[in-house]
Amino acid sequence: MKLRKDQKIDIILIIISTISIFISYTQSIDYIAGIAIVLCGIPIFKESIEGLREFDIKADLLVTIAIIASILIGEVFAAGEIATIMAIGGFLEEYTTRKTHERIEKLIDMTPQFATRIKNDMEEKIPVENIEKGDLLKVLPGENIPTDGIIRYGKTSINESTLTGEPLPVDKKENDEVYSGTINLYGSFTMQTTKNIEDSSLQRLIRLIESSKPENAKLVRTADKWATIIVVIAFISAILTYLFTFEIIKSVTILVVFCPCSLVLATPTAIMAAIGNLGKHGILVKNGSSIEELSDIDEIVFDKTGTLTYGNPKVVKVISDNAKEMMYLLASLESKSEHPLAKSIMKHYNSTRTADVEDFKMEVGKGVSGIINGFKVIAGNKKQLKEMNIPLKYNCKIKDYETEIYVAKDGEVIGKVLLADTLRETSKDTIWTLKGLRVRTALLTGDSKDTADHIAKQVKIRKVRANQLPEDKTEYIKQEQIKGNKIAMIGDGLNDAASLRKANIGIAMADIGSDISVDAADIALINDNIEEIPFLIQISRKTVKTININIAFALLLNILAMYLAILGKINPIEGALIHNIGSLIVILYSITLMKYNFPNPLRLKTEKFGVNKTLNKSMT
Repeated sequence: MKLRKDQKIDIILIIISTISIFISYTQSIDYIAGIAIVLCGIPIFKESIEGLREFDIKADLLVTIAIIASILIGEVFAAGEIATIMAIGGFLEEYTTRKTHERIEKLIDMTPQFATRIKNDMEEKIPVENIEKGDLLKVLPGENIPTDGIIRYGKTSINESTLTGEPLPVDKKENDEVYSGTINLYGSFTMQTTKNIEDSSLQRLIRLIESSKPENAKLVRTADKWATIIVVIAFISAILTYLFTFEIIKSVTILVVFCPCSLVLATPTAIMAAIGNLGKHGILVKNGSSIEELSDIDEIVFDKTGTLTYGNPKVVKVISDNAKEMMYLLASLESKSEHPLAKSIMKHYNSTRTADVEDFKMEVGKGVSGIINGFKVIAGNKKQLKEMNIPLKYNCKIKDYETEIYVAKDGEVIGKVLLADTLRETSKDTIWTLKGLRVRTALLTGDSKDTADHIAKQVKIRKVRANQLPEDKTEYIKQEQIKGNKIAMIGDGLNDAASLRKANIGIAMADIGSDISVDAADIALINDNIEEIPFLIQISRKTVKTININIAFALLLNILAMYLAILGKINPIEGALIHNIGSLIVILYSITLMKYNFPNPLRLKTEKFGVNKTLNKSMT
């Protein structure tokens, strides 16, 4: 995403402020840090003033007090440092929260600008907004379908992954339904619209993504929860001390020791350390508050395709009396096709040795054919063989989730291949480990019940829902949230984007996932490494525990220092030293999260020990 002009200015101001802090520290020239106070502190002052006007007392007010008090006692460097740290945190938070909204335009771009309408036997180009219910539209190969409708003439194959997430094209014929946002792959057809453009499937999906926000999703930072109490205590203590002693130094010292450095650093330093650790494991956290939210998650909802499975069909079985010859002929034919199944076959064949193909033909929804070395070779489904009166052979029963392609040579079947979307090696153990962490799991997929049950049985997920459209997944999450459950959603496709936003935490498979699903999520698995999900859960819990310890320490230190200041046992300089030591301790304790390592047996299975090492042996 390109940076806006105001974001670029913010980065420049932060860089200048950081340089001034560095010079001030290394050269012992305090007044240089004043640059950081002006550039980064003023926006914080404005935020705290606006908060007061709305009776919203947050950490910004605490930081403002700390900066002013530090300046009053000559701690200009400390004031500049506080302002710079807060400015960096504010920029990162604003940048990540705006990213998803700006990328929603990608969905809108999937709607074509024009459509071909057939009226009075004449074709005319019209803007899509002029499409009316009942219009006849012509759709050519490669075009996006502009709105929902029914095929009246023609047949084709359509990529519906936008809506269903399933990788294989769906064959369509007359009277079959087609949906906006999907892509016509091969044949041209005429459709009759059943909905206006604003009521189409794609527009409904756009509205889902825009509106699917979890109730009370804006997590209030832990430090902010204490802000009101701390501000009141600091002010009352300083005022009372002055009224009883008439010593302004004691009052200023109280404000200094109540400088919220350690309190303000308690949350961001722990989260930054955790984010750094997660980055080493290929996990991108886009919003720090997601870690806090994830620590208390009750259930993780998994999509199937591209999440628990690889998301692409693979050849799982070759059946033939002469497999070498059959694969040679099949690969020669499929090398001329762009169909996803053809690509999977070529990947399995893994060779450039193919024969020349003459008179290559493709029958939509059936298969391909051609002449190879003088022989008529056909690669297709049962329907194509029956239409060509070729007797079936190797006609064994297949599973619902499998696709079969027969190969015939001069009118005789010589073999077939079975393709299926296969389970990731680490999926089963990921679910097993999550159960050990007391996190429930569920499977929601657009696939058929047989396919969903097959995958769920392998990974031992008991809660399964099949034939799920995007709105069905979103509704499930909503109902679970109404029950008081916190839900995390893991998905990869555009059809998962609404659910990823609706869930308390959305986790996207970033390697194969769509850009929009990644943008809609709070966390992205860069390498689709779902075996790291248990580590993500565990480090989030450890981070929250670290934050709570940091806050408790900061509060106790402030109270103790304030007590000493009231008694006159410490002066402003010593007070500044105490709060700096407190900040250092908080930082050092938070840094321990960088080295935190949850003993995840799944990671051992995918590293040098090999994927076949048993789970129990890995845990010992």
